[in-house]
Amino acid sequence: MTLIAVVSDTHGMLRPEVLALLRDAQPSQILHAGDVCSDTILKDLAAIAPVTGVRGNCDYYGAGQWLMRSQVIEVESHSVYMTHDLNLLDLDPKAAEFDVVITGHTHQPKIFDRDGVLYLNPGSIGSRRFDYPISFAWLTLSPDAPPSAKIEYLDL
Repeated sequence: MTLIAVVSDTHGMLRPEVLALLRDAQPSQILHAGDVCSDTILKDLAAIAPVTGVRGNCDYYGAGQWLMRSQVIEVESHSVYMTHDLNLLDLDPKAAEFDVVITGHTHQPKIFDRDGVLYLNPGSIGSRRFDYPISFAWLTLSPDAPPSAKIEYLDL
């Protein structure tokens, strides 16, 4: 079983409370679903676990500009597709045999299933936008079980 932390929309802000939670949980990987907006964010996350990220619509400079618009990772016999904006998804995840689709962009945490594919938006751990919660997610992958995810809400 593999525990993966999923974050998005840091917009240059990585809260110490999030770093502490990640360090304590010791995830195998950290996935960043875009809008990094700072050179230090990916480095700080990589000090905890290997990081895979995608470029968001605000990643015009720094480390974010070098990220790809989408990524595919394979973990525990599961195929995970990452992109920043679900509205710009240009493929059929079920037909492409993806088990999980990870997005960000909306700052609204959400988990749902569509056609047997788990969709996960961890929300945002950056500065608060509107009245949306501060959140990230845990993705659990096991070779003998369907993918599962849980949103972690922070009372900040």
